[in-house]
Amino acid sequence: QVQLVESGGGLVQAGDSLRLSCVPSGETYVRTTMGWFRQATGKAREFVAGINWKGDKTTYVDSVKGRFTISRDNAGNTVSLQMNSLKPEDTAVYYCASDPHSLQAVRIRPVEYTYWGQGIQVTVSS
Repeated sequence: QVQLVESGGGLVQAGDSLRLSCVPSGETYVRTTMGWFRQATGKAREFVAGINWKGDKTTYVDSVKGRFTISRDNAGNTVSLQMNSLKPEDTAVYYCASDPHSLQAVRIRPVEYTYWGQGIQVTVSS
């Protein structure tokens, strides 16, 4: 069993930055692809960014490319999402998720991720 805990959310103004962190626990954490998803009110959960277990492959949704950066520190057991130039449309609950069935590929469908955090609110005001 893997438990995921997100931190770092909050209320910011457009153009500001936030850094989300996800601290997983469990024996199999290191060898999994990790992803960040978000869900805005009334919308489906969508993939934001993902990173494979080695940290040498990342994937982003087009709307955040050039603004968000996902990274992982396997030694420190942390996955982070640096969010710069935030926009009001980035407002959502952000979730950290683990895909233990994939080591190299970064998959983007929520159904492919087994373990999820409780979610953390990010609100960007205009």
